[in-house]
Amino acid sequence: MFIDVHVHVFPPDVTQSIKEYTDKDNFLCQICSSPSHKYATVEELLQEMDKSGIDKAAVSGFASSDQGLCRAMNDYVLEAAANYPDRFLPMAVVSPLDPGMEKEINRTSDLGIRGVGELFPWGQNFPLEGREAGKLASFCTEKNLPLLLHVNENVGHSYPGKGDISVREASEFAVRNPELTIIFAHWGGGLPFYELMPELKKQLKNVYYDTAAGPFLYDKSIYRAAREIGILHKILLGTDYPLISPRRYLRELKESGLEPHEINMVMGENAKAIFFDPQEHIITD
Repeated sequence: MFIDVHVHVFPPDVTQSIKEYTDKDNFLCQICSSPSHKYATVEELLQEMDKSGIDKAAVSGFASSDQGLCRAMNDYVLEAAANYPDRFLPMAVVSPLDPGMEKEINRTSDLGIRGVGELFPWGQNFPLEGREAGKLASFCTEKNLPLLLHVNENVGHSYPGKGDISVREASEFAVRNPELTIIFAHWGGGLPFYELMPELKKQLKNVYYDTAAGPFLYDKSIYRAAREIGILHKILLGTDYPLISPRRYLRELKESGLEPHEINMVMGENAKAIFFDPQEHIITD
């Protein structure tokens, strides 16, 4: 089973009125105002999944500081999951600064969400060492919901949405919340390399890393590096679709030097440990 843990869809009515939202949210403006920004509907995502051979996708809208917009995104994702329960794992987006955060997680949890995220500590203005991040982590831990967080590398070229959350802040957040399952997006901004430190490998036992935007950031040999570090079981296929087609990741994985069973780990076997109860889900692939 191939599972993409990081894709985004936009409700068509939001896309058609996007300037209304970007005028109210500076971070959303940075992300969505580029002429090259891509939007995808549920139907377009399904078409891409079928072309790429992706069986399931953990799908979310796009998080912002506007809790009303987050709710609209969540409703669209939940409707998609209700219509295609075998294809989508719905994720909820929230604004941690909004007093309605817990209420929205409760609401969407009752309706079947499988995780929270992708959230943007820098863009949504909730530092990982802050009270709001701690409250979010505690609530996700209590609900047994994995948390997908945007973390990016602090070096290299600039691009819309590139934040300043450091690997130190990310690792310390994980250490403060050892029972929380965390997925750090975009290869965790380089945090996987620090798992060569025995103390960090132990402290980051519940941390996973997705590959979102990887083709723009790293050489495909990063997969072999993850194997050598001993964390290949923590690497999850995340495409950030519609930013990049899943087919590009499949091509790079095939050229990476990994063995077929290792490619299958990244493509979906690792994600099963997060999104499915091993006792209820029988691995047949």
